[in-house]
Amino acid sequence: MDRVKDKIVLVTGASQGIGKATAILMAEEGAKVILADVNDKEGKKIVDELKARGFLAYYYHLDVSSERQVRNVFSDMAKKIGKINVLVNNAGIAGSMKPTHEFLEKDWDKLMSINLKGVFFCTKYALPQMMQSGGSIINLSSIAGLVAIPNAPAYCASKGAIRLLTKNDAITYAKYNIRVNSIHPGYIWTPMVENSLKAGGGDLEQAKKLAGEAHPLGHMGEPIDIAYGALYLASDESKFVTGSELVIDGGYTAR
Repeated sequence: MDRVKDKIVLVTGASQGIGKATAILMAEEGAKVILADVNDKEGKKIVDELKARGFLAYYYHLDVSSERQVRNVFSDMAKKIGKINVLVNNAGIAGSMKPTHEFLEKDWDKLMSINLKGVFFCTKYALPQMMQSGGSIINLSSIAGLVAIPNAPAYCASKGAIRLLTKNDAITYAKYNIRVNSIHPGYIWTPMVENSLKAGGGDLEQAKKLAGEAHPLGHMGEPIDIAYGALYLASDESKFVTGSELVIDGGYTAR
């Protein structure tokens, strides 16, 4: 308990899946948690549930692809709640599953605006809040930022870019005691993964089974598996960890 006590933690894409699990765990471990998402109904519901349990939680509507929205939200948070200590850049989409020669420009731009520009914008406005007292930035990349996933050119490109952006910022801002690390999940059973498998057609349970078997441990992960990784990187337990890749993938990339 209290591994991030009194830290102010912002989690983007916090209304479901990994973001939801991370926000809840951070609150349970003593943080003031700010949930940000475009899914207001679910986000506010989670905040109400956390408050009912006695935790400090807040919700903001935030489209991370809009610099104006990001700038305004970060400014409002600093005034009303305080400067954040931890940023979890989790918001992202899977996008279209097509080979490069069939990929549409509008689909490429939409995915990049959320997955990559969203990380850039949130990091850009978090850094000034952290430069006086340090902090931790945690970027959700993917196994697709380390190895290829067939027919996912934009997704792989975005997650690979996040990996290198993480390392760049880790080096640049280390002098301010700001740590920047990336997490690389394997297949995690979330609504995003479920929807991706459904889009492939066929039997969902069979698709889930095959996706699980692609991992040496023989099954998919759960959102809490990634949340615990984020908790470690948010806490002072990882005070000597920056520019690293925390791979939580059931052995997927070890082959």
